[in-house]
Amino acid sequence: MAKHKIAVIGGRESVMGFKALGLDVFTAEDPAEARQTFRELVREDEEYAIIYITERLSLNLKAEIDRVKDKPFPAVILIPDKEGSIGLGMAALKSAVERAVGADIL
Repeated sequence: MAKHKIAVIGGRESVMGFKALGLDVFTAEDPAEARQTFRELVREDEEYAIIYITERLSLNLKAEIDRVKDKPFPAVILIPDKEGSIGLGMAALKSAVERAVGADIL
């Protein structure tokens, strides 16, 4: 059985702490860099089970994230950056739960 990895994409100050937890950290300071990294991680043969990406960078990756959101791998989870949450992570979670159970329970 192959071991799956966890990746984190975001600005340096927002994601470097995840490296201490053993996650693969990919710094991206702008949307173009984040898009390229995301595409490379998704292209890998299901090597990454989870990809965390900061909310602000995800704003410009909606099409790429939408292409993988219904697949079992990778799970894409939006997290706040150093500036704080803009609510996208909670909205995505709410939407996923609603799709899974057929009702808004949050």
